[in-house]
Amino acid sequence: MRKQSDAMQEDMPKEKTVPVRKSTLILLFCLCGVLAVGTGLGIYRNYAGNTEYRELRQLAATVKQNYYTDVDDEAVMQGAMKGYVAGLDDPYSQYMTSEEYQAYQTEEAGQTVGIGVTVTQTDEGYLQVEEVNADSPAEKAGMQQGDILTKVEGEDLAELGYAGALSKIRGEAGTTVQLTIQRNGDTLELDVERQNIEVTTAEGQMLDGQIGYIRISSFKGNTPEQFQAIYDRLVQDGAKALIFDLRDDGGGLVSALEKILDPLLPEGEIAIATYRDGTTKTLVESDATECSLPMTVIVNGNTASAAELFTASLRDFGKASVVGTQTFGKGIMQVTQSMPSGGALTVATYQTTKGECYHKVGIKPDEIVEAGEDAVDYSDPNPEKDPQLKKAIEMVQAK
Repeated sequence: MRKQSDAMQEDMPKEKTVPVRKSTLILLFCLCGVLAVGTGLGIYRNYAGNTEYRELRQLAATVKQNYYTDVDDEAVMQGAMKGYVAGLDDPYSQYMTSEEYQAYQTEEAGQTVGIGVTVTQTDEGYLQVEEVNADSPAEKAGMQQGDILTKVEGEDLAELGYAGALSKIRGEAGTTVQLTIQRNGDTLELDVERQNIEVTTAEGQMLDGQIGYIRISSFKGNTPEQFQAIYDRLVQDGAKALIFDLRDDGGGLVSALEKILDPLLPEGEIAIATYRDGTTKTLVESDATECSLPMTVIVNGNTASAAELFTASLRDFGKASVVGTQTFGKGIMQVTQSMPSGGALTVATYQTTKGECYHKVGIKPDEIVEAGEDAVDYSDPNPEKDPQLKKAIEMVQAK
């Protein structure tokens, strides 16, 4: 399964068997970097003389003495480290085991083993299919947008938890996974072969009126290359304006975002991060190359993190207007580090150099337009069925 492709994003169809919450778990990683205190019993030794962790030491001693069987110290400490970070009560910070961290790095690079779908998590803990990749194993098996995955190999996905469900679905390339899905009230069983997948996160086409349309579903390591190829083609083909569709884009790598913004914005510092001690650091800067075409960005409530920074950057620098609905509101960044395990820890807020931080606020579009009744088909943009896209076209044509 991909996450951005096989990502966590959301654009809900009007009818669905299981309701989906708006605060969808989108896996909102923005940048990679630092967490890790140590591994195994090393953590216990480091805290041995610290009164702050007296209760933890007492608990460990009680378990060691009284538990009915031998204790797997490494497993216990992995759980303790996950719990420590969970105690921050920050949905974006998490501890990862070595295996989870390796999978995360592969995923952020734009490579994954999976079935070729983009999903969101429902209120009940199941996975709803938002996009099915063309020519993917999922498409060949008959999976459709709007399907809700409820079981994998007979195991309830809600009981497995989000990370456990994704891990079990992904598996090894060349093997087959059995999925139980709900579709319009019916229960179906599908056998899907897992494959190595190059994640497509940017695609586009020329719309009527020589308007270039570019859809970015997330910001991965391979997104800039995909974006640049589409952007160059549209410009060479005579695009008179550009529309960037970032609906249901949960974000990703700031390093990828910077490369994508570079050809669009004027020279200089574009965005900064502000740390706990008040110091700031440049996150995004641009060279002198600058696009002069009229631009509009389409967003919705699931446009988050790096996707919001993309939107804010274009608007704050006077390059684009924004249409759609209020964005998610994630203006904080995480960094990760392998030591040898890794994690994602919130370390700073960020904003453009011309605007305010939008964390927990979101970005209000210049033109608020609600989604239409039909689910958006990003591979076949149709303004007659998509009022947000229709308005975006009107806005760039009026510039």
